[in-house]
Amino acid sequence: MNTEPSPSILERLELQARERGLLLRLQVGRPLGLWSLRLVVACPGANGTAHLLGEMKGWGYGTSNGLQLDTMQVVPQSPAGVGDLVWAATMAWALEATPCRRARLLAIRDDERQHRRLVRYFRQRGFQLERDVAAALWDLPLRLVWGGAGALMSGSVEQVLERSLRSWRQSAA
Repeated sequence: MNTEPSPSILERLELQARERGLLLRLQVGRPLGLWSLRLVVACPGANGTAHLLGEMKGWGYGTSNGLQLDTMQVVPQSPAGVGDLVWAATMAWALEATPCRRARLLAIRDDERQHRRLVRYFRQRGFQLERDVAAALWDLPLRLVWGGAGALMSGSVEQVLERSLRSWRQSAA
């Protein structure tokens, strides 16, 4: 009888990434009782180097609404599925390591066309618009946290995970 626990979603994602020739790494800190996260997907290079393909940065605090996502990037010309892997691994980490069940982010409004693209992209991921963060006095704390104005959006960690896992699997087909 096998008494070993089954691998977590995050462990399975790391294995799947390795099977596709990708490295999935998390750097987690616990400053002041918060979680800080930097998740990267990279391609192994020569002499032990790695080439960054995608990353997510964020932080969380000990409530169900505590996951705050700050930076999500995918390098152009990355292999198919890198963005899906970044999203899936981030959400799996939140479910497995924190009490966070909802995530928030800000679709920055630097350029109106780019802002519309971001909002559409985040909606496809499972996020919904909460409110606009603009120049009002009550928006100042959010502008300081995220570094600008834009659309404050939130989504279910489980829903974003499910969508991302589905897309990650499809990218391998």
